[in-house]
Amino acid sequence: MEVIVQRDYAAMSKVAAQIVAELLNTKPNAVLGMATGSTPLGLYQELVRLHKKEQLDFSRVTTFNLDEYVGLNVNHPQSYHYFMHEHFFRHVNIPPHNINIPSGTTSNYPAFCAWYEKRIAECGGIDLQILGIGSDGHIAFNEPTSSLSSRTRLKTLSKQTIDDNARFFERREDVPVYAITMGVGTILDARKLVLVASGKTKAKAIGRRRGHSGQITGTEHLGHRRSANRPAARRTAEAGRAGLHGARECTSVCQAVRLCPLLPPE
Repeated sequence: MEVIVQRDYAAMSKVAAQIVAELLNTKPNAVLGMATGSTPLGLYQELVRLHKKEQLDFSRVTTFNLDEYVGLNVNHPQSYHYFMHEHFFRHVNIPPHNINIPSGTTSNYPAFCAWYEKRIAECGGIDLQILGIGSDGHIAFNEPTSSLSSRTRLKTLSKQTIDDNARFFERREDVPVYAITMGVGTILDARKLVLVASGKTKAKAIGRRRGHSGQITGTEHLGHRRSANRPAARRTAEAGRAGLHGARECTSVCQAVRLCPLLPPE
């Protein structure tokens, strides 16, 4: 696993956006996996800037979102449909028919989940999956006990996840308790994962997934691409400890915080 630590949120977002832009410049018809939440927001803002100022083209891109709350319609201000259209899709030139987001109001969830998996396969699989991470280490709405082979399905949200998301709703009781989410296995099928993490609570989660207390080691200093010259077996072992061992390539872009002390560059 490649770990890129940046000094602040803005720098982290730009590095992550550049990884996406590099893919689109080499494969204009790439399939992108999208995440919602406060952490990837800066990444999306930078991609919008690159589109408007530097003509980054999304006209042949296909997207698949990770998840959606059950029970929220597409126009609900806390739905992930609304979030993605408000903050990203309406600002770039992705054709509407190339945008795929799980339905939180379907009448047949098992059938929809099977269709979503089939649709991803029909598009050739996901080239790059953007990920955030929950304070308890969950990816998408896959709580820490989720099977590594799980596919798109309904999930009951943990108390920690509901508590974390309550700030987005007027009342805690308004937070949905179910979600439709890509499974861990679905996510790991992506050719490349880019996980963005910012803040002290996320530092703890990254530390738990990396198998230590959250501290960044001497070879994970600012801007250093840690895995570039590391033996493949060791990189694979690191990814396994992170719970992402099925991914073909995984990059974690993190903001440096006090819980992750940094050493000066070597």
